[in-house]
Amino acid sequence: MKRPGIERILLATDFGEGPYMGQMRARLGALRPETPTLDLIQDLPPFRPDLAAYLLPALARDMPRRSLYLCVVDPGVGGERAGLLVQADGDWFMGPDNGLFALAVRRALEPIPWRIGWRPPRMSASFHGRDWFAPAAARLCRGEDLELSALNPGDILGSDWPDELPAILYVDCFGNLITGLTVPAADHQGSLCVGTQRLPRARTFCEVAPGQAFWYENAFGLIEIAVNQGRADRALGLSVGDSIGPLSPDRG
Repeated sequence: MKRPGIERILLATDFGEGPYMGQMRARLGALRPETPTLDLIQDLPPFRPDLAAYLLPALARDMPRRSLYLCVVDPGVGGERAGLLVQADGDWFMGPDNGLFALAVRRALEPIPWRIGWRPPRMSASFHGRDWFAPAAARLCRGEDLELSALNPGDILGSDWPDELPAILYVDCFGNLITGLTVPAADHQGSLCVGTQRLPRARTFCEVAPGQAFWYENAFGLIEIAVNQGRADRALGLSVGDSIGPLSPDRG
């Protein structure tokens, strides 16, 4: 493979605080110091590639092109799952083939997925982010061989998952709830069913009274549930993985 012209590496993991991100950044800094390595998100839902899959393409939507998204949510680390590389409309995604990239592949105009055959001669059984994917990312940036095997988009794990997910993907530091739903083009004014409640739509926080729950289209293009000047997770009793919806038209 020729050098792909990657201009930055963006890290997305469920590692949170602790030594793991520092280890990955240090490895990438040693192997590819000329390519900036930046944090995109490090608190994806732990062990839940099925949720992260719906958040990743939204987070990447407005980022600069020619980025390599090095993503690790990997509950099967050390097992039989494969490593995956995807070229998608000017960007690249790399990480475990466990469904993490299913929606990024589906939403790309021209997705090209490969299985990564290359592995370093020595790596731990439990930290493939540092020992496999970081070195593989450096090799990709240099245009070095990764022993790639072409795949059909339908062959990757998660290819049969639904286009949208009526569930909470992520709770931010304000208690806002990001969902796996987008706003239908035909209906920007519907109510969102959350348990027994029907939440109204607002464009932004200042359009509702303090303490009122509502939904809006967030900066990533996803439906988000919030409480103005409050925490939606506590007010509504919702957490990551909980089901919500559907979005229904307002009755006139």
